[in-house]
Amino acid sequence: MSVQTWTWILVGVSFALYFGIAIWARAGSTKEFYVAGGGVSPLANGMATAADWMSAASFISMAGIISFMGYDGSVYLMGWTGGYVLLALLLAPYLRKFGKFTVPDFIGDRYYSNAARTVAVICALLVSFTYVAGQMRGVGIVFSQFLQVDIVWGVVIGMAVVLVFAFLGGMKGITYTQVAQYCVLIFAFMVPAFFISFQMTGSPIPQIGMGSELPDGTYLLHQLDELHTQLGFKEYTDGSKSKADVFLITLALMAGTAGLPHVIVRFFTVPKVKDARKSAGLALLFIAILYTTAPAVAVFARTNMIQTVNEQPYTAVPDWFTNWENTGLIAWTDKNQDGLIQYRAGDALTSKSPEFTEARGSYGERLISNASTNENELYVDRDIMVLANPEIANLPDWVVALVAAGGLAAALSTAAGLLLVISTSVSHDLVKKQLRPNLTDKGELLLARASMLVAVLIAGLFGIYPPGFVAAVVALAFGLAAASFFPAIVLGIFDKRMNKEGALAGMIIGVSLMLFYMIRYKTGLIWTFDPLPASAWWWGISPEGFGSIAMGVNIVVSLVVSRLTPAPPQAIRKLVSDIRIPSDATAPQKH
Repeated sequence: MSVQTWTWILVGVSFALYFGIAIWARAGSTKEFYVAGGGVSPLANGMATAADWMSAASFISMAGIISFMGYDGSVYLMGWTGGYVLLALLLAPYLRKFGKFTVPDFIGDRYYSNAARTVAVICALLVSFTYVAGQMRGVGIVFSQFLQVDIVWGVVIGMAVVLVFAFLGGMKGITYTQVAQYCVLIFAFMVPAFFISFQMTGSPIPQIGMGSELPDGTYLLHQLDELHTQLGFKEYTDGSKSKADVFLITLALMAGTAGLPHVIVRFFTVPKVKDARKSAGLALLFIAILYTTAPAVAVFARTNMIQTVNEQPYTAVPDWFTNWENTGLIAWTDKNQDGLIQYRAGDALTSKSPEFTEARGSYGERLISNASTNENELYVDRDIMVLANPEIANLPDWVVALVAAGGLAAALSTAAGLLLVISTSVSHDLVKKQLRPNLTDKGELLLARASMLVAVLIAGLFGIYPPGFVAAVVALAFGLAAASFFPAIVLGIFDKRMNKEGALAGMIIGVSLMLFYMIRYKTGLIWTFDPLPASAWWWGISPEGFGSIAMGVNIVVSLVVSRLTPAPPQAIRKLVSDIRIPSDATAPQKH
């Protein structure tokens, strides 16, 4: 059977499983729709949290980022896994003790202010919509490449699938669907890794294979370092970022991870406070399986790609190259007219490259000029490294198809979690809590489903017409979460003196500063269309690491303003004391 036939079979079976679970887990109340009735086991919640977190970015893009950045890519591994340590220690058990439905719910009640709740709703919508854009685009890419479906129809099919299990079941349907999606995506990621590790190094364990000797006696990483230096790249195992920038990026990613609303809300779904901590630990374990394998996959893919393509006649390229060339995600320009593919350090933009269509102003002119003057003839989009890896290694067709099913599972599981946050932010935090407090449970559930439908349509438009500079948009989601939610929640739990004035001032200034820096230095949309070079960054801090600075400013502003304004009411201070006392309360606290 062909790859396309295998893909239809595996995707069809997995989608049938998701639909079956959605029908079985229909939500009958707002509590089931928002927090799955609060009765999810730690094991199921740990797997669902892992699937919720491991988006298309984790499954498709992360190994690709590492394969291109080398040692510098380790900041993503440390930041995205370290965030769960923060969650388990600082947030999960206390938020479960609080016992509400959403992050804006906590912000609004803790800071006794609908203004704070509204700011939290706006931040939740900003974070969720920026993040969901990449998920729907990932769905479209997988459908267009592996099933030969137009990318628009791929996004439409993805929207329909998400709508069924999210619309019917809410958090209840999403939770148990995500358990199945975790199994699909982790199996799809690990099987090719086992195959390729054994094929290249003789060790079936990728983490060991990455550091193993090859048949000729050289170490795999040493060989990749040599390939890099021969082609003009820096050594793969050598980093170029400063220690300060690495620290700040890692901290921003950790705090951003711990502050993402679609991740936090998962800890409202377990029966007891201790279950929240257990599920955070289990989620970290389940995530670590993929995250400790990703560096190995990056090394295998990078080595295979260079050895398979570099200095090869274009007329003799393998089928996988031609297949991906049709998508524009890999492209070749014969600069010296010798018919050979020369892969070197430097840009190689072509008219099909996404960077070409996004290049604007003097920045665009400089990009295209640089691409035309260096020796590199090959443009490779980092997002293809995981998806094309089995094809590059000549693995069986069913393994290639399995990766496609895994990529869809990763994108759809995260999209569903984000869409639920958008839905609950509108129906519960905006309408029920502020505009129509007398709304019935049935009316709120109907509104939540209507909000979900609108959110899916908007997310689909993002997938079909993705915003330019998607990488900047995804990084912005983490920066926004670190600069807004994380300080407000942590200070709300651990500082009794923190009041609504301090929290509001901190969130608004933190988010505004993050938005300014990211837009100014990543996309160049303020003052000029020319993203500024690293030499212009404040104190040498990259836009990805600036979330830590914005978070620090948020904390300082919050503390100063709270000390200069009236203390919170006694009832709120007592609430904070109650939250911090360990408890196995199985029901939400009444406030």
